[in-house]
Amino acid sequence: MVGGWAQAETRDVHKYFFDQKLGDFKSDLATAKLEGKKGILLMFEQEDCPWCFRMKTTILNQSEVQDYFKKHFLILPVDIKGDVALVDFQGRETTEKKFSEGNRVRATPVFAFIDLDGKMIFRFTGVAKDVNEFLLLGRYIVDGAYQTQTFPVYKQGAK
Repeated sequence: MVGGWAQAETRDVHKYFFDQKLGDFKSDLATAKLEGKKGILLMFEQEDCPWCFRMKTTILNQSEVQDYFKKHFLILPVDIKGDVALVDFQGRETTEKKFSEGNRVRATPVFAFIDLDGKMIFRFTGVAKDVNEFLLLGRYIVDGAYQTQTFPVYKQGAK
């Protein structure tokens, strides 16, 4: 047990962390509501991003991370340079690249938490220090602490 979380097995990140990408965020939002999720977690990424690779191979592949986040969020990847068509949360047609630009995502990874109304409520840019910090980030959103305090303050209180 490390920092209150049990050590867990590693599993394929694409199979166990990310949900199937349909390219329709408005529809995904309806699914999240139906399934009783807190919202949607978008991971803005790009090919050959060493920090994205690090997150996927050291944190997002951990079963405890996968289980916690899948319980509370639909989780979808967004390629910031991608030309894949998608429908945004307001029902407008766009591409992954244009959607990323519209959300001012320049560096990767960026983890964006979207509430059930389709609004971005929090974004975390960069690499989490470890599994515990990333799980704490999830709890920060799930518990609603993001509404009253910053993530660094929340982390201090969680120690």
